[in-house]
Amino acid sequence: MGKVAVSMKIFLEDQSKLNETLEAIKKVVEVKSSKTEDIGFGITALRILFVMDDQGGMEAVEEKIASIPNVSQAQTEDVSLL
Repeated sequence: MGKVAVSMKIFLEDQSKLNETLEAIKKVVEVKSSKTEDIGFGITALRILFVMDDQGGMEAVEEKIASIPNVSQAQTEDVSLL
């Protein structure tokens, strides 16, 4: 069983709650790094990088993150085998 690095872009409903949302995400996955990305018009997306087993379940993780309050959308950007 291997590991994969997953890069995900997360769009927020309320930009002022970015830190609270990141802490909630950290309860779902072990975040290795995070940064913000300016989209435009005062909208900021959150980019996270985390590592997980390659046994599938990516859709389940994406659904869990998308169901966190203040997350409007979660998009998997890249998955790389480690």
